[in-house]
This record gives sequence, C-alpha cells and structure tokens, in this order.
Amino acid sequence: MSQPHLQLLTVQQHILEEQRRHFPDASGEFSWLLSGITLATKIVAAQVRRAGLVGIVGVTRDTNVQGEAVQKLDVIANDTLLQFLGNRGNVAIMASEENEHPIIVERDRKRGKYVVVFDPLDGSSNIDVNVSVGTIFSVLRREPDPTGVRDVMADVLQPGYRQVAAGYVVYGSSTMLVYSSGTGVHGFTLDPSIGAYLMSHENMRMPDCGSIYSCNEANSESFPPAYQKYLHHLRSGAAGRTYSSRYIGSLVADFHRTLLKGGIFLYPPTQSHPQGKLRLLYEGNPMAFLAEQAGGMATDGTRRILDIQPDSLHQRTPLIVGSREEVDLLTRIVAEG
Repeated sequence: MSQPHLQLLTVQQHILEEQRRHFPDASGEFSWLLSGITLATKIVAAQVRRAGLVGIVGVTRDTNVQGEAVQKLDVIANDTLLQFLGNRGNVAIMASEENEHPIIVERDRKRGKYVVVFDPLDGSSNIDVNVSVGTIFSVLRREPDPTGVRDVMADVLQPGYRQVAAGYVVYGSSTMLVYSSGTGVHGFTLDPSIGAYLMSHENMRMPDCGSIYSCNEANSESFPPAYQKYLHHLRSGAAGRTYSSRYIGSLVADFHRTLLKGGIFLYPPTQSHPQGKLRLLYEGNPMAFLAEQAGGMATDGTRRILDIQPDSLHQRTPLIVGSREEVDLLTRIVAEG
C-alpha cells in the first residue's frame, strides 16, 4: 500500500507565501533577513547537540552586562547571530543581551531597514544539565537614515506593538522555530536529515484556559501579596479546576509549553528585583507579541507589555503571559490589591 504524499513546506517558502498573500508589494528583504536567523540557529542547534562532546559546556571567566556568568555557548550563539545578521545587507542595528550597547552595521547604517534585538541563548545556565534552551528574537522596522546621524537608540527603543516580527527557537528533543510576522503564529521543526525547518504547527492557538501555572515558587514569599493571593487561588481550586505547577527555568521552554497547552507563566516583581527580572526588549516583547498573535495575553501586572515605552536597552519588566482566563484573573486580583 502506497504511503500518502506529505507536502513539505519550509520556513522560507512559508515566509514568501505569507508575503505574497498579505504584502503583495513586499521586496523580499524581510524573508532574506529571516533566512539569516534560521541559518544562524541551525548552527547554534548543532553546537548545542555536540556541546558535551567538544568541551563547550560551562562558563567563561566573563560576566555580561546583566552581571551574569557568561556560558561558553552564549559566546558562540551571540557571535553566530551577529555574523549572519550583519551580513544580510538590510540590518542596520543589532542589539543582544550579551552586549552592553547596540551594534551598528556601518556598511548598512544609512539604508538598512531593520533592527534586530535578541537573546542569543536563553536559559544557557541549563546547558550543563541537558535542559532545553533557546534563542529569542525581535525585529523592528526603521526609516532609512541617509545622513547616518539619527540617534541609534531611537531606532532600538520602540514599544513592542511596533515589532514587525518576533519568534524563538527551542533547542530540545527536537529543534523548533516558532515565529509570527503579524499574521498568526507558525511552528517549524528542524529536519536534520535535510537541514531545513519544515512546517509542523500551522496557525498555533493558545487555549483560552489551561491547567498549568509556571513560576519560580522558591521566590513566592517575596512576591507582592496580590500574586501570593493569586497562586493560592489556583492551588485551592477556587478557579474551578485543578492546577499543576511546572517550571523549567528557561523562558523559551516555559513559554513554549504555555503556548501549546495553555495556562500561565509569571515572573512577578520580587524583593531582589522590584522592577522584574526579565528583559523587556528581547524577552518580554517577543513573547508578548507571539502570545497575542496566538490569542493569549501578556501584561506586567497593570499594563499590556506591548504598550510599554522602553527607556533603556536592558530594561527589566515583570512578565505575566498565558491564556486569557488565567491572565485576566490575575490582573483582576492585582487591581483589587
């Protein structure tokens, strides 16, 4: 008996089809930019798979601008993304968790249309124990700058609703790219036998409610009282269903589960991080963009994440993201005090 024909759709083909469908006058530059990200993440995925065999697990002697120990794979992932994005010809500015200041691509500063902000290897401290890690990226549009004198930070510090695309790659039991350019959320799994990301999850939708909450409960005693009240509400069954607690400690992995299964991920303010711990531009904004495109919600507890006007590259924020029912309940409890 013959096997049914399986139509294989690569991420590059999908991007081009989406552009033709929604942006018929598109030049193809955006798809060229995304191909730089996909190529870079294939290389990072290969390094992650071989990390224990080639001696690139563990930390370097350096710390990044966040004061965190730099993992060896952080450096590899960061350098790889900078190289491939810097060679696209249409990226004028790049900004990374690992670099204190934005990186200007001098060759393309005047005519480059895009800014790319990224966390090259989210959750990298988990590499040594073989836990899923990921890459997060956000793409912003800028007006060409013929004079080359416009303030770089004005192009970088844009609110999240102005993102033209965002996504992440999770390096786990399989390598999966999830992205949105504002027309839904789509997932592609890397087939190592042919070296291509193939469509595996079309038009992903976050369930309206779930049964999993995700937070670092070791810090819960230092959460604001409203958040402690919310967690008690979930644990006690007062929300009308039984919840399980799941927390991986890699934002990409925790968000990916929440996207697929629903529920809520929360990293509230704490005594040690009263402004929140996650970074707005390259963690909060991309995940909020994806969540909303998939039918979910994202807030800092009082404001929509995508409405926050950034004031610095490495600005931190509380992040509550997930299904509409769970996030709406939390915002009501926070509003009540």
